[in-house]
Amino acid sequence: MQNPAVPLTGAGGFRMPKLGFGTWRALSLGAFLAVAAFVPAALPKTEEAPQSASLAGQLLVASPEIGDPRFHHAVILVVQQNKEGALGIVINRPLGEVSLASLLDAIGKSDPGVTGNVRIYAGGPVQPMIGFIVHSGEYRRSATVDIDGRVAMTASAEILRDIGHHNGPKKFLAAFGYTGWGPGQLEDELAQGAWFTEPENPKLVFDDDREKLWDKAMALRVVPL
Repeated sequence: MQNPAVPLTGAGGFRMPKLGFGTWRALSLGAFLAVAAFVPAALPKTEEAPQSASLAGQLLVASPEIGDPRFHHAVILVVQQNKEGALGIVINRPLGEVSLASLLDAIGKSDPGVTGNVRIYAGGPVQPMIGFIVHSGEYRRSATVDIDGRVAMTASAEILRDIGHHNGPKKFLAAFGYTGWGPGQLEDELAQGAWFTEPENPKLVFDDDREKLWDKAMALRVVPL
């Protein structure tokens, strides 16, 4: 199965304390925000796979027989896939909700003018202290990585400020940690039936009930040939 010890080089974002994936569910959000820091970062800028071969923008739906408890009923948005591997964000592991003001305070970017809350997700077992904002595709900044034209990802404090000042993306979620695969690893897991694929759908990514997302994605899954 997936090896969390092999992340894609250069991935980064909002840096949180280094904690195990399962630990997040037991911690209060206030506790880890109290010791957060910010690390400017960008996703790896490696040679992309041919568009026809890339799964970027698709959803991976864990099969009932996946065998790895970390990914039980997981739904993962594939952010990038190239010859060096793949990177994805789990989108159905909500941890809780915090105010944008407290999140900016935690990363040392206080802004007393921001309002609103953000829901935090456990994005995967690799570097669970690192945060990313997955969002609708109309929003762009220099740190934004386009996924498929409809969904994108940004790792910067500026997107949090924009959201807090009502200038951000129409839809978004904040995830800490990600899922990484080495070269050919995801392809092997698909061939073994560990995952089904589902074309990316912004409604599934942002709107549908997280507790029912796996069931809905399973009903829409594509069985690999």
